[in-house]
Amino acid sequence: MADYKRVAAEACLQFLKPGQTIGVGAGSSISHLINFISLSPDLADHLIVVSSSFKTRALIQEKGLQLQVSAQLNQKLDIYFDGCDQFDEALNALKSGGGIHTSEKILASMAGDFILIGDDSKMVSKLDHTYPLVIEILPEALKAVTDRLKSVYPTASVKLRITDKKDGVVISDNGNLLADMFFEELPEISALNTNVKMIPGVVEHSLFYGMATKAIIAGAQGTVILNKKRE
Repeated sequence: MADYKRVAAEACLQFLKPGQTIGVGAGSSISHLINFISLSPDLADHLIVVSSSFKTRALIQEKGLQLQVSAQLNQKLDIYFDGCDQFDEALNALKSGGGIHTSEKILASMAGDFILIGDDSKMVSKLDHTYPLVIEILPEALKAVTDRLKSVYPTASVKLRITDKKDGVVISDNGNLLADMFFEELPEISALNTNVKMIPGVVEHSLFYGMATKAIIAGAQGTVILNKKRE
């Protein structure tokens, strides 16, 4: 069976030019993209790459690419590439796995283009409740935030992420807590984006609303490049 994430990653090369500074997220699609870049001498020697993912940064260094720390950037990113769990026809995306969405959003907001990549199973006509909304929360605000979330969305459940690697909670790269919010039915996403973000103590959430400009998806029917629709 074809690895469509790999196919989609290869299609990203058409947007890359020597001299660019790009950002990348995490996941298998991004790993494929890094591998393809490393096999192209024109790109490998002339791209600066930034990532918020520890695993991706390690791969970038392993492949001999030029790694830059995001805090030291003195320019905008030309492109930011990332995968997701789901994205809709308007290119709104949900990400839940890695818990690094705050840093990923920062990089995405710095880019001229934000391109989603993956196989065609990621695309849905409308985002749904298959995946949780991940919320990064300041530790001292945990009870205030969870109480407010339960008040605004009484049918949803909020579960603090617990690790099986040690006795305790998952701590984000920023030293904060991560909570997964599960819905019986996903609320209207424009309001959800604003309502959760505006709660004092919430650092960020994993709904990437109105941020992506393109999506590259591959499947049995071929590879498709989707552009954000003009409103």
